[in-house]
Amino acid sequence: MAGSDEPLDPTNNSAPDLQILGDEITLQPGGYLEPEKGVNEGKDEALMNQFASFRSEPLQFLREVSLYVSGQGWRAYDNIIGQPVFYPGYSQNMISMVMAAPLLQKRISQLAEKRVVVEEEEGLLNKNDTDYVTKRAQRRVALENSLQEVAEKLTNDMICKMESKTFIRGAYYLTTQLLTRAYHQGIHVSSEEVLHLRKVADLAAKKKQSIVFLPSHRSHVDYVSLQLICYRLGLTLPIVVAGDNLNFPLVGSFLQNAGAMWIRRSFGDDALYSTLVQSYIDTLLQQGYNFECFIEGGRSRTGKLLPPKFGILSFVLDSILSGRVEDTIICPVSTQYDKVIETEGYVTELLGVPKKKENLADFLSGGSSVLSLKLGRVDVRFHEPWSLRKFIDDQLTKIPNVPSGLDTDHRNPAVRAVREKILRMLGYKVLGDINHVSVVMPTALIGTVLLTLRGRGVGKQELIRRVEWLTTRVRAKGGRVAHPGNAPLSEIVDRGLEVLGKDLVGVIDGLAEPTYYAVDRFQLSFYRNMTIHLFIYEALVSAAMYTRVKRGGGPSMQVIEYEELKSTVFFLSSLFRGEFIFGSAGLDANLDKTLKGLEADRIVQLTKDEKGNVVQVGLSDEERRAGRENYDFYCFLIWPFIEASWLAAVSLMGLSPPLGAGDVWIEQSKAQNSAQLLGKTLYHQGDLSYFEAVNKETLKNSYTRFEEDQMVHVVKSKEAKIPPRMQLDPAWRPARDPGTGALLAEGKLWDFTEKIANCRREGKNRRDGATVSSRVLRLTDELGRKLFEEAEESAKAGKQKVPNRLSREEEETLHKTVGAARRRRKMRGKPNL
Repeated sequence: MAGSDEPLDPTNNSAPDLQILGDEITLQPGGYLEPEKGVNEGKDEALMNQFASFRSEPLQFLREVSLYVSGQGWRAYDNIIGQPVFYPGYSQNMISMVMAAPLLQKRISQLAEKRVVVEEEEGLLNKNDTDYVTKRAQRRVALENSLQEVAEKLTNDMICKMESKTFIRGAYYLTTQLLTRAYHQGIHVSSEEVLHLRKVADLAAKKKQSIVFLPSHRSHVDYVSLQLICYRLGLTLPIVVAGDNLNFPLVGSFLQNAGAMWIRRSFGDDALYSTLVQSYIDTLLQQGYNFECFIEGGRSRTGKLLPPKFGILSFVLDSILSGRVEDTIICPVSTQYDKVIETEGYVTELLGVPKKKENLADFLSGGSSVLSLKLGRVDVRFHEPWSLRKFIDDQLTKIPNVPSGLDTDHRNPAVRAVREKILRMLGYKVLGDINHVSVVMPTALIGTVLLTLRGRGVGKQELIRRVEWLTTRVRAKGGRVAHPGNAPLSEIVDRGLEVLGKDLVGVIDGLAEPTYYAVDRFQLSFYRNMTIHLFIYEALVSAAMYTRVKRGGGPSMQVIEYEELKSTVFFLSSLFRGEFIFGSAGLDANLDKTLKGLEADRIVQLTKDEKGNVVQVGLSDEERRAGRENYDFYCFLIWPFIEASWLAAVSLMGLSPPLGAGDVWIEQSKAQNSAQLLGKTLYHQGDLSYFEAVNKETLKNSYTRFEEDQMVHVVKSKEAKIPPRMQLDPAWRPARDPGTGALLAEGKLWDFTEKIANCRREGKNRRDGATVSSRVLRLTDELGRKLFEEAEESAKAGKQKVPNRLSREEEETLHKTVGAARRRRKMRGKPNL
């Protein structure tokens, strides 16, 4: 990799950024730490020529294309770091290795034997025949041969096919042309990080170890940008795990030849397919091929990291635990954007519009429509890579009694509990590492400021002032802020506003000063959510304090006792445990650190006893004189999520069966759609302050939390056509009026809902609690009754595609699931497990 010949400024403690824009790599000064005053950071240095335009320079354009086709210099992709790829016969070699895997062959033998036993029981094989043993052996061989053919066909469809260097050279040129037209400021990486990554890759290649890249996932551009970086740096391209929904004509073949492996979105009970996936991953890791999968599963539609998905990660873990693979290197990756191409589509999905199936027509029309956009830059950051084997060993040392059979006995509850614990720790460590290296983009700063102001709009100078304050706070929290070279902050804000566009941020001219305002708050929340992970503790403390601040009165009336504050913060952190990533230091340590930070920032005032223990917390005099703008900032960050949790809890009230309804189960998707409809109604009637609260993903996260806490039970059928069904646990069902059947504002669930409501933003239409509770309960009850009526009517008409009652087998499974969930909760509560 080329580097600058000029020495870096020794006074700057930030490594320079590299801007990759087509063939051009530019060395840039500190990309995320503010240099000392008076330090000259130097100029950007272009190390390679940029792509020529066919219209303006046709001959130069054709020359550059020929350089890629013929493979001149680094474009040849010959002297790569890692295992050899892109050669004729690669695919066949991979199929042969996968098919020869002992794990797969053992599974095929087991499945064949299992089928022979079934045929014996059904009388298809007669044990009294004189040649029974021969027939049985022949039948088993026939079944094994058939399964071998099926396995080979599935393998061929699944694996990536890195066959041609000519193809990958052309693919690199094409995708770089397309990507840098949309993201006109190119791809930015840290020179320090990529130089270190090359050293790690070189060492891993010598040990024949794989690097498993685990990037954040906000856009389809994520895997494209990482492939381009690896190609340009001369690293073996990672095999990328991709859902087979993207395997449509032309595009699917292109991606598969560029490094994509296709897997089903759901494996079901297909033992052969799951073993095949495990064997393929084993083979890749054994041979030292780089690998890439998305820790969040799908793309984040909300802008912040999603909870980890453990599907593919569990296969990687099993490769190490079983000893089939000695070790592999984990490399968390953060990918940030000035503007994400798909955000407009995300908004429609979050508002309940079903996701469209990917197809070639939409791909071509969507691709052509973004080529003329100027979406700013892509920022890719690599965390320090680490050994998965060492991580697992460290986790096992923390468990006092490691059960035997950890690598094989998956049916043992104790073994499953330990494996789940390691998986969870692994998943959340990766997410924490991604957050640690993430760069906050200027658009995220602007979006955050606009959505955390009390007023309708903000003047230019005030916007710049608040962006500067937020930038300082991000850095103080250990975060990184993208900084385009030596550009002044006013210019950076202008660039950010230009990239966001008038559809997201509007400006009113003709006033005393131009005033900027959020046009599409829902879509803008995507960018605000890119910063919230840095301030989640401050936000929770501020929301807990708000239970007293909203009462008004003098300062002494708004002080909260420390124990009450701690209890409320604990409740909120538990409420959002699937929504945000919390530090592993524990509540006490994190709370004390947060309070000290808020005190140092002169936002809160701490009252301590003679032993130095905090006993009361209140707003500082300085913060009051400043109009509570910094305290309000933290509240505005968390309030939309509190609203969403409150909405989800209120919607559960409607799942209480009407009088005489019986033991009815409701489709989970219909219940969540009903909750979203309730939220939209409450928002337009003034009982919900934030329209973002009705977004589908946040409501789903709340329902998942309710399921984990046994507030609701969810049953998943073995039949793929029957969707999950849910029911409110009897202990959480609110009472009904015996005469009218109306829901009553009392009981365990109502108290839980009110506890959330205490932290909500106060609004004019919500101050009369009795009126609000009766109105909200009536709407909830009406929507809930419709769900029960639809389920009953479908059953009576005989048109019921989804049973509203459980079968005996499903009841037994539910009983086991509830028991297992309770045991898991107890085990998670133990300090060492």
